[in-house]
Amino acid sequence: MMQLFKRLWVEEDGQGLVEYTLIVVLVALVFWVAIKNTNIGSELASGWSKVGNCVGDPNACSSTS
Repeated sequence: MMQLFKRLWVEEDGQGLVEYTLIVVLVALVFWVAIKNTNIGSELASGWSKVGNCVGDPNACSSTS
């Protein structure tokens, strides 16, 4: 059992994966904090709704809608 703990303490095979995971989590957290008080979510939903309506009925769309 002690041999296993010594090997786990010395080996660094998974270190890169852990570091990249922490970087991705940090970037996601910063992005979330930056946009949490904006209305970007409702604007995106409105935009996709317009796209869906234009795909469903191209005659009802104009270049400004």
